[in-house]
Amino acid sequence: MAGFAFIEPTTDSISLKSLTAITEKLGLKGVALYCSTCGFHPANTRAMRLYESAQELGIAVFFHNDCLAGTETVLHYAQPFLLDEVARTFPDLKIVIGTMGVPFVEQTLSMIANHPNVYADLTINPGSIWQVYNIVVTAHDCGVMDKLLFGSGFPSASPAQCIETLLGFNKLLGDTSLPTVPRGDIRNIIERDTLNVLGINLSG
Repeated sequence: MAGFAFIEPTTDSISLKSLTAITEKLGLKGVALYCSTCGFHPANTRAMRLYESAQELGIAVFFHNDCLAGTETVLHYAQPFLLDEVARTFPDLKIVIGTMGVPFVEQTLSMIANHPNVYADLTINPGSIWQVYNIVVTAHDCGVMDKLLFGSGFPSASPAQCIETLLGFNKLLGDTSLPTVPRGDIRNIIERDTLNVLGINLSG
């Protein structure tokens, strides 16, 4: 298991030295940011300093924006295209866009297509199978299936339930004329070594 440190760069003073201490002392492997919930632009000056330190340390940054968190959530800051400046400024920084950037999925697909080190977390919701289907089909059409990282959203659903959902939605199409995605491409999402993709070494 790889833990990520929750940091709010606009209020937490994080230098390279302090970030190194946090990750080494606690054994954490990355940083998690909640821009929309905490109300700051992803390219905020203090946030950019954090990314610089994260890139130097070789740790990933996970952008998780819960657009259903409440009226205080700044939806504008959840838009994945705002990460374009971050990805261009820090091209070696591993960036993960949480939950496919829903509801801004098309922006997410553009980001992962344009930037080699930007990935998307395909968190599966077994209760929203058609949303999962539409996202996967669109990602396949865009040729970015290799940039999707499997996520279960535990504890809202178990990994087994999510895997079953992902592997089974083609069966739902049955006699319909709706497009399908090759099962092998779907299995690749499930079997992808996410830790290796993000440069995470659990023994380090």
